[in-house]
Amino acid sequence: MNLPNKLTLGRILLVPFFVAALLIPFPSHNMFALLLFIAASVTDLLDGRIARKYNLITDFGKFADPLADKILVLSALLCFIQLGWCDCVAVIIVLFREFAVTSIRLIAAAKGEVIAANQWGKIKTVTQMIAVITILTSRAAFDMIAPLLSAYSVNATILHWLFWSGELLIWISTFFAILSGVVYLSQNRRFISEK
Repeated sequence: MNLPNKLTLGRILLVPFFVAALLIPFPSHNMFALLLFIAASVTDLLDGRIARKYNLITDFGKFADPLADKILVLSALLCFIQLGWCDCVAVIIVLFREFAVTSIRLIAAAKGEVIAANQWGKIKTVTQMIAVITILTSRAAFDMIAPLLSAYSVNATILHWLFWSGELLIWISTFFAILSGVVYLSQNRRFISEK
């Protein structure tokens, strides 16, 4: 197994630790979750660059890389719903898109074809990761300065703005999820229309 594929598997292996850090309350757990998510996101950046630079692109990587992204981002979004940090409608739309695209990929794989992610899908993933990082940053920052806020009656407007900008970014990434899904289905409609 080459290095890009190991990085992809590493991203998947970080997900349970990220989820645990996010959902189990312990001191600085949101900061720890943020750092794990950033580490996992960096592996997404590195695996593709290394694969392209050293010609290590494999069918496994074409299939597993987008799958690892979905596992990471959807884990974060589902945890956000449980924590009351995210609108479930956006996540339902993203889930629908991911199931539709993965279904097409599985049909193509059964026919011996591997379909790589398109540019719109990559934009979707990047905007999702930025949204998740923004929300986690606002929560980690709030955890760190909450004692000061209450002790000195300081207004936390900037932290609320940061959190709501993360929510806005989730909706922007949902738009790109819809757009990339439509483009993906359109480009691969032959797998749907075959008898």
